[in-house]
Amino acid sequence: MVEVCRVSTLFAVIFTLSGIAATAEPDVHALYERECAVCHGDTRLGGTGPALIPETLGRMRGPKLTQVIAEGRAATQMPAFADILAQEEIETLAAYLNTPLAEVPEWGEAQINATREMTPGYTPADAPVFTADPLNITLVVETGDHHVSVLDGDSFDVLDRFATPFAVHGGPKFSPDGRFVFIMSRDGWVQKYDIWSLAEVGRVRAGLNSRNIAISHDGKWLAVANYLPMTLTILSADDLSVAKVMPVFSISGIKSRVSAVYQAPQRQSFILALKDVPEVWEVATDPDAEPVYEGFVHSREKGMIEALPSSEGLFARRRIELSEPIDDFFFSDDYRNLIGATRDTERGVVVNLNVGREIAELPLPGMPHLGSGISWDRDGRRVMATPHLKEGKLSVIDTEDWQVISTIETDGPGFFLRSHENSPYFWADVFFGPNRDVMHVIDKQSLKIVRTLRPVPGATVAHVEFTRDGSRALVSVWEDEGAVIVYDARTLEEITRLPMRKPSGKYNVFNKITFSEGTSH
Repeated sequence: MVEVCRVSTLFAVIFTLSGIAATAEPDVHALYERECAVCHGDTRLGGTGPALIPETLGRMRGPKLTQVIAEGRAATQMPAFADILAQEEIETLAAYLNTPLAEVPEWGEAQINATREMTPGYTPADAPVFTADPLNITLVVETGDHHVSVLDGDSFDVLDRFATPFAVHGGPKFSPDGRFVFIMSRDGWVQKYDIWSLAEVGRVRAGLNSRNIAISHDGKWLAVANYLPMTLTILSADDLSVAKVMPVFSISGIKSRVSAVYQAPQRQSFILALKDVPEVWEVATDPDAEPVYEGFVHSREKGMIEALPSSEGLFARRRIELSEPIDDFFFSDDYRNLIGATRDTERGVVVNLNVGREIAELPLPGMPHLGSGISWDRDGRRVMATPHLKEGKLSVIDTEDWQVISTIETDGPGFFLRSHENSPYFWADVFFGPNRDVMHVIDKQSLKIVRTLRPVPGATVAHVEFTRDGSRALVSVWEDEGAVIVYDARTLEEITRLPMRKPSGKYNVFNKITFSEGTSH
């Protein structure tokens, strides 16, 4: 019931709440089933929300569990239950969630491979089975009924609509040629889909409660960041078989969840942040990478300092120690620097990946959502911008001297920023609060809001994606009976509306595989 990660982790299902009369002896199993299972799973191992077991709850930073149940969690879809449950029920529920499961399933290579399902009869097409530009395809994740629509980016016709695993999260990842897409769900399933053939290739459950996935620069490997178990699962992108299950632990041996994993293409590596310990890992995807020596650690058991072994071979690991854990991060364009932040602090840090240490600190109150940051050139200098999940403002940062050069006031806290290299504007939603029906369009040079759109009064509008050439901007009406609204990105006039079931995210093939400056990882 408690959520430690950002709202980007909860895209699928909003709680359906019904009243429960207080009783002298609350039926905790009925309470959980009625109020929690829809998001956190019948087995407490996670769904759209995280696992509710001591192994994960004990790592929660911030308020205690009873307070979170009563008051909710800021900038997430975790609601407040104080007006729904009696205090006795809240305390009973908290005690239940802190009770260990009789057994937490082992989830290693054998268990993962046992779930692998390749589609019978799948035959890859020699060419696209449609006439649309295959690089201008846009995938729309519809969380209302767990489907993805495949849009022609020119005509906006729906070429296919296919079922996904429950609660897709973290953004689909495309193979470098744009032919295949990999989709991950919060309960750890990874699905492979062939865009040319408009057909599913297969799926596998790489974790029990997962955060996101990344694909290697050469398209050969997928990295799956897991909360439960506390591992990084490496899959073959070809057949979804397990290449390696990497336990995640600090240099001193403390186990940790993975906050996020992204690819760093120029570095031929995956970069991941550890949620529970202050470390960033760089994991090589080059099979000829040199072994990495990991230094020394004090062994309590042996009462001595001992050397850690080198991390060798395929997926060799390199650790970078930080001053505190980070929840999400953004890369500079050259992938030399990582900008990260923790949700419960008032600052961000810049980590130079080449030298392996923090080099700067940024004042970033209000829970910055760095994972959806974007960058562009302004007055001859490279800048980046990030929304804040708790405050109605955007921070604009000079990536040369790491100074916050501007703070843009908005109508409320937002979640996503999007732009395109061919557009003079970037778009910012106001995902939280009473003005969730607002979308700001901001000039990238003046940093002034040039238009505030309110396409459906009272409905949540969020997440923008551009077509391949940047001429059209697609906006989600994030409601069960929602829509994707297509705008002329220059005139900001509406062109058409496409009915959709809670369209949470949209992903253009070309923009994602070319790392458009207006999109995130």
